[in-house]
Amino acid sequence: MRVISVANQKGGVGKTTTSVALGGIASSLGYRVLLVDIDPHGSLSTYFRQDPDTQEFSSYTLFQERKELTSASVKRLICATDYPNLDLLPSSTALATLERQAIGQDGMGLVITRSLACIYDDYDFVFIDTPPLLGVLMINALAACQHLVIPVQTEFLALKGLERMVNTLKMMSRSRKKALEYTILPLMYDRRTQASITSLRTIRNTYPAEVWPGHIPVDTKFRDASRAGVPPHLFDETARGVDAYKSLFKFLLQKLSVEDARLAAGGV
Repeated sequence: MRVISVANQKGGVGKTTTSVALGGIASSLGYRVLLVDIDPHGSLSTYFRQDPDTQEFSSYTLFQERKELTSASVKRLICATDYPNLDLLPSSTALATLERQAIGQDGMGLVITRSLACIYDDYDFVFIDTPPLLGVLMINALAACQHLVIPVQTEFLALKGLERMVNTLKMMSRSRKKALEYTILPLMYDRRTQASITSLRTIRNTYPAEVWPGHIPVDTKFRDASRAGVPPHLFDETARGVDAYKSLFKFLLQKLSVEDARLAAGGV
């Protein structure tokens, strides 16, 4: 199982679209994929027609049952989607109460890690969609993953959010004494605007080693696919944005293979 979290401390940057697009592409290649929604807003769950306001079994249940997690208890929370090899662990709006509940509670930051360990052999890839703030849920996502994707809009205001996210990663790396590998994903790029061109240049100059060499263009097909509840690659395989996400997935496969080889060689 390879776990990829999609996170940014700024909202509206395309985390859900990225999770669905990458998960859909992976599943179409025959990989067994689980999408995990730990955002109280539940955009990923809503995408696949699950209602976070009424969800009886959800990722929130993992935190309620954290002391008694088993393979069976985790599996009963997972919903099959209408698409082969693609499952969903939906969200609940009750997740918004976790910050208050987590005060003074041990082990709250590793609930997702321990939950995924229970179903380790059932999936090849897990993509975790996160809330846009630093708290117990994002800490869970960062602790559980082998690689982090940070979507960032190619606009000036988004650059501050990216800076905060990178600073958070540096802080967490110091505390856990191990750096988390991450890829910065420029998206919503509009080559017709100077703002996009300048912002993309700034991102590449500031984070040359971490930014993905490509970019995800503005593409209305993402919005249309979301409205239809269909993974983008199935809605329109020829869309420019879909081609870009396919390239990104290949890039991440290479990154993860290098990381696997390093760990096998005894790297830290």
